[in-house]
Parts: sequence; structure tokens; C-alpha cells
Amino acid sequence: MKWLPRALAPMLPLLLLMLLRPAWAVEEDGYDLWLRYRPLEKTAQAQLRARATALVYAGGRGAIGATGEAAVAELRRGLEGMLGAAPALGASVKDGAIVLGTPATLPEAAALDLAPLGKEGYLVRSMRLRGHRVTLIAANSDIGLLYGAFAWLRAASTGAGVDFARELRSAPRLQLRVLNHWDNLNRTVERGYAGESIWNWWALPEIRDRRHVDYGRANASLGINGTVLNNVNSKPDILTAPWIAKAAAVADTLRPYGIKVYLSARFSTPLELGATKTADPLDPAVAAWWRAKADEIYKSIPDFGGFLVKANSEGQPGPQDYKRSHADGANMLAAALAPHQGVVMWRAFVYAHEKPDDRAKQAYDEFKPLDGTFAPNVLVQVKNGAIDFQPREPAHPLFGAMPNTPLMMEFQITKEYLGFATHTAYLGTMYEETLATDMGNGNGTVARILERGAGPKDQPRSLTGMAGVANIGSDRTWSGSHFDQANWYAYGRLAWDPRAGAREIAREWVAQTFSPDPRVTAPVVDLLMMSREAVVNYMTPLGLHHLMGTGHHHGPAPWVDDLGRPDWNPVYYHRAGRDGVGFDRTATGSDAVAQYAPELARRYADPRATPEPLLLWFHHLPWDYRMASGRTLWTELVARYDLGVAQAEDMRGRWLRLKPAIDARRHAEVLMALDKQLLEARWWRDACVAYFQSVSGLPLPAGAPAPERSLDHYKSLRFPYAPGNG
Repeated sequence: MKWLPRALAPMLPLLLLMLLRPAWAVEEDGYDLWLRYRPLEKTAQAQLRARATALVYAGGRGAIGATGEAAVAELRRGLEGMLGAAPALGASVKDGAIVLGTPATLPEAAALDLAPLGKEGYLVRSMRLRGHRVTLIAANSDIGLLYGAFAWLRAASTGAGVDFARELRSAPRLQLRVLNHWDNLNRTVERGYAGESIWNWWALPEIRDRRHVDYGRANASLGINGTVLNNVNSKPDILTAPWIAKAAAVADTLRPYGIKVYLSARFSTPLELGATKTADPLDPAVAAWWRAKADEIYKSIPDFGGFLVKANSEGQPGPQDYKRSHADGANMLAAALAPHQGVVMWRAFVYAHEKPDDRAKQAYDEFKPLDGTFAPNVLVQVKNGAIDFQPREPAHPLFGAMPNTPLMMEFQITKEYLGFATHTAYLGTMYEETLATDMGNGNGTVARILERGAGPKDQPRSLTGMAGVANIGSDRTWSGSHFDQANWYAYGRLAWDPRAGAREIAREWVAQTFSPDPRVTAPVVDLLMMSREAVVNYMTPLGLHHLMGTGHHHGPAPWVDDLGRPDWNPVYYHRAGRDGVGFDRTATGSDAVAQYAPELARRYADPRATPEPLLLWFHHLPWDYRMASGRTLWTELVARYDLGVAQAEDMRGRWLRLKPAIDARRHAEVLMALDKQLLEARWWRDACVAYFQSVSGLPLPAGAPAPERSLDHYKSLRFPYAPGNG
């Protein structure tokens, strides 16, 4: 190809792809998420058409419930999109049919060893059935059939093959797979960056939004089976009759998709509503009020999931107001829900004025002594790290430290500390990093700890679960930007299987969201896999943390030192001065390392053994400390900030080269976000380098550019209307 200009040669595959782009390719706004079901290329269409001549629900139309109807409807929707026409729903098996059946509706399913799949698992197999070659989707229940239908559509639309010579057999490793909406009753969303809440409380229950159906479809496609409708900073109103009716309307819409509704409950609700004189969990009148309230809720929402509670944290009321323990409070609520099989998800995110030495230690200090004292229907919901959803944190020391208490992982999907929806940061790598951490003491990885649950191995399985703080809003993209949809997707897939790999999950998402063509999937997956590390580098490299602006957490503010309590200030966490930088959590400091299993504690106590990405989380080190690269800590720190900016620029360049292969609207919208990200990455780098240079008194390393503006300029910036404050 000597005629091709040298500058265009690397783009040849994408230019060819653009020429091959079918006429149906149109601009998209992102609303369809990963459930786009766009037409396949001709060869794949022909293969799929031969395998989808009809849809058969074993047992006939009379046997289909609402969830079975949802499975059939999704298959028809997907096939119509991929093939241009949907097969009819038939009653008899024939060659090329897709057959859905349970042991109750299809006798042959009883011989397929479905018992290990439980209620929610599924089997997809190409096989002969009653003399015909079919694709069978089998499960023990209709919800399993729905999950199986989505798995089949995922395989068909990602290029994983439609003949299914390799059977698909899967069951969730965790029982509760829940989204936590931090949505307020006035439709604002705390730490939400995608518009208003999708719950239009004012219009409910009479007016029901079609968007809730699509929300149910999207979550069911991932296996998410629960949603907490309101903010953990809850209001008493949510448990009054008018609001219960509104929640019931949402529950009715989501029920066919296997999604239970939960509510965040304010611990002092009966007191604030004037129904009791106290909120003391050991007061019989308080316990009676909660029992009656549970009965009232279950009359309106028979499959209500239960309560999420934030107590005695950030000013929220709780049992400690009455000198009671977290277990006292949780167990009182659990007793009210137990007759209805409801659960309590009790958050371990706590910190208080009286323990200022190290905020990272407080959840462990409060909850570890309570191990084994919680009721069986209580899960303690623990954040992935001990501070607060930072760009990088070590795994929370509570994992593996409470063997007799069910622990539920809490990840944040919305990017409160990672640049909001305007910065690309694929969090699948963050989730995988935490879940793959071996906690020592024979506990295994965090993933295995979550899957194992609590109690002796020979006892019935305890509750298990994972929660994700949702990034969903009224924006047409759902998540505020196209790439942020990947974090919702990754959370759901890892909640189903905490051992899954972030790269393969990213590949699935890209193939469904943009194109299954490897000339698109490979570069976009590579971009995603580098994105979160880029954010860490230009925000909080080498284990630094909580350097963000006050309240809104937007932008750099490592200089803030005047807030009302020590652990609200960034200087509390980095402790930079002439002598060095970092938080000493070894025995010479707060001794937070002692909360980990001995082998992990020994590793974190030694700066030479501590992984460099966590170095300044655990150690206060001099600026001339020699790093593995041979550079001093100061030179390495500046180099990491520079690397983060370079990575942000690289991501922009990678996306720009994909322009021929992506529809114009989505390409332009992602590019605008990457432009903003690069601008803010430079701001982060310059402001932080200027500040750390001012406290260290050191000259910039050779070759490092000076910050664009003065430190005083960066300190003067204010953002009173930053989104996400609720």
C-alpha cells in the first residue's frame, strides 16, 4: 500500500471498518445501554437465524408468569434487533427452536442436573429434544430462565458464538446483589452525576415511568436482584403510608425482573414521627412500632427485601445515642423483619469525634468486638476500604476478621472521588483488585470470604451479598457519560461472580455497547483498563488519599487544614512537611496495620514489602527515600503525577483514532469528556505538585515542568455549585 500516506497507515483497519459500516448505523444517545441488539453482520445473522426459528415456552402460554413473559419478550426483542424479525412464540418443539423450560414445565429438564444451579442459575445447551435440534434454556424457576435468556443474548451479541457447542451453565455466587440509590425524596441525588433521580416520587404511585421497566431489564441482564430506593441519609417520611404506596408501585414494576425493593430506614423514625418517646432499641414500645411498621410494609409489598441502615455516622442517629451497640440496633430491626424473611443491611461506615488518631481504624474497632452477636438476618455492609471510596485503598481489615457475621461488600459505582461522570475511570479494575486481595490467616481472598458467608462450614449457608452505590440518573446515558455505564455493568457481573476478570467484563461491555468487531473492542478495552490507574496517578499516587476539595470532593485541595474535625482535612491524611509525606499506620504511628492478619500486617509494616501503590497509605517517609525505580520519593511522586497526565492524553488519542468506527454522536460526547478530563488532570498535577513543593522545600526534579499557575491561584478556586451534594 505504497499509495497510502504514512500518517494514515495505522488507521487502515478502522478506515476499512468505516467503509463496511452498514447503512443501519445511526447516531445513538446511550439510552439502550448494553442492550442495543443491533443487526449482526451477514454470516453471524445466518447462523443465528438457523438457531432461532421459533420460541417455545415449555408448558404453553398458560404456564407463563410475569417473569417468564419478560424472558420471552427479551428474546423476541433481541432477535428482532439482531435479525430484523422476531420468531413467533410457538407451542411445539421443532428444529432451530429456542426452548425455555423448568422441571415443572419440561420433563426432560429433570435429567439435566439443575439442582446445583439453585433458584437463580441457568443452563443453556444446544441439544436434541424430542427428535429436534434446539437451543435449550433451562432453570429451576422463571427467574433463572430470564437470566439464561440474557446470557444467551449476551453471547449472541458479543460474537461469542450462537451455536453453543460450549454450554453455558452459571449460578450466582452471592445471594443478595443490590444497588444502593442515594436518591433523595426531592429527586436530587447525593453523589449523583447523572441528573435527577429516576424515581419521580411526586408523580408516583399513579404515574409510572417506562424507564423503570428498562431499569429492571438492565439490572436483570446482570443478575442484580435488589434495589434500595432512597438515600442512606434517610428521612422519616419514606416509612409513612403515602411513601410506602409509592415504593409499592416501583416494586410492582420491578418484580417481573427478579428485583426486590429495599428502603433506607432512619433509626429515629418512630421518635421523629411522634409515635414513641424514644428510639432506644431496647425500649419495648420502639420494638413494637417497628414490628407494626414491617407488617404494614409487607401488606403493600409482599416481597419487600428489608432495610438498609446508616447509624451513628456523619450525624445520623443510631443505637449509640442510647448507649446501645450496633448489634442491639440491628437485631431489633431484624426481629421486626424476620417473620417476613426480610433482612437488615447495617452499614459499618462509622467515625466519631472521640477517635481522632486514625479514622481508618474505627469501623474495625467498633464492629470486630460484636462478631457473632448479630441476628441471622443481619448483614454488616462494609466498604471496600477503610476510609471512603478513595481512588485506591487497601482492602478493609474487617474482611476476614468477623468469621461469625455475614459481611456484605459495599462498592461505589458513582465516582464521588474519581472526577465524577466527566472522568473516564473503569472501576472493574478497582473491584477486582479488592476482591482478589488475600486477607491471610487462611481466609483466602475477599471474594471467597464474601462467598463463604459466616459460621462453621458444616452449617447452613448464611446470607451473602454485595452492594453498589448507584451512578444512575435521569440523563439519557443513565450514568452521566457513556463510559460510566461500564461501571454499572462491571459491578453487576462481579456481584454475580466475584472471581470474574475485569478485562473480560470490559470486553463484554464494549462488544455490546459499541461493536463486537475486535478492531473496536481491543482498543477500547485497552483504554478502559488503563483509565482508573491514570486517575490514581494524577490524583492520589503512591497511596496518598483524600486530597479532594471540601464537601463536593471536586478537584485538588491537599492544603485544606481548617475544617471542624481533624479527619475532614486532607492534611490529616498526607501529613506532608519538611520531614516527608504519608500516614504512618505502623506500630510507630496509629498501628492500623495490626488490624490485618499477621502475615499481611508484617508486609504492610515494612515499607520495602508494602506494594508501592499503597506506600504512603501505611508509611510516613522522607522525601529522599529511595524507591524501587532508584529515584527519590519526591522525584517519583512528581513522575507519577506526570504519568497520570500523559495517560489521560493517551486515552484521548486512542479514542480520537476510533472516530471512523463509532457513531458520530457518542464519539463526540466521549471526546468532549476526555478533553475535560485531560484539562482537569493537568490541574490536579499542577496544584498538587505546587503544594507538595511548597511544604517539602525541594526544587522540581530535572525536566519536570513548573505548574502553570501559582499555588495561591489553585487555593483560590471555589465550586459552590458542584453537583452531587444532594
